[in-house]
Amino acid sequence: MSQPPATPTLGLPFIELTSIDSTNNYAREQIRALQLPERQGANLHGMAVFAHQQLSGKGQRGKIWVAEKDTSIALSLLIKPGFLGIGQQFQLSAAVAVAVEGFFRKYAGDETKVKWPNDLYWQDRKAGGILIENVISGSGTWEWAIVGIGININQVRFPAELPNPVSLKQITGKDFDPAQLARELCSHLDTAYHQLETEGYPGIYETYCSRLYKSGQMVKLKKETRVFEALVKNVTPEGRLLVQHGTEEEYNFGEVEWVI
Repeated sequence: MSQPPATPTLGLPFIELTSIDSTNNYAREQIRALQLPERQGANLHGMAVFAHQQLSGKGQRGKIWVAEKDTSIALSLLIKPGFLGIGQQFQLSAAVAVAVEGFFRKYAGDETKVKWPNDLYWQDRKAGGILIENVISGSGTWEWAIVGIGININQVRFPAELPNPVSLKQITGKDFDPAQLARELCSHLDTAYHQLETEGYPGIYETYCSRLYKSGQMVKLKKETRVFEALVKNVTPEGRLLVQHGTEEEYNFGEVEWVI
């Protein structure tokens, strides 16, 4: 007997803001507010925060992600990953990446890829990024994941300091409603999260690896001040980049940078 469809959990409620410094900051404030007597017991799991304009969006390595009003998806989701242990953080990261890539691929086509560990690429150009900030309890329990997603949608110009950006409009020639797309993205995220929770990690991991940017190709990487060429072989189930550079080497997030 077939199972009834799962009730969506990610993307409900969907909070739509005109302008905010950072949707991740807003989401984190909701967690802090749980300490207030009137908010204790509130269920925040699945809450999505979308901003038409984000003034100081967070990127990896402390970078700021800024876009004009209604030109991008600036979205954060609150997830309480109770079925995952603290050592399984990449499983959630991979599920989010698979969902984001699948959503963008629907509009931009098969040249969409996931660039390890957290970027969305089309051809050799960056279309978006993912930043997951984790809240760990004093006892070491993974309490919350704040999943921040930024995707270029309607931009036709970018700051000169960005080396290789691209927007969905530049790819397709069409204008889009970022809020509507953000709601659709939540559906993709919910599907991937439900798959991870009910079917386990193998399917998510297989899809992630099949969508890996530059898989089987030579790339330039930078470790500290050294730039070297290596063959991208895969990503390990734990989330380390596996490359061939004389011998096989694995790198954790933050150990190497791409040189593009």
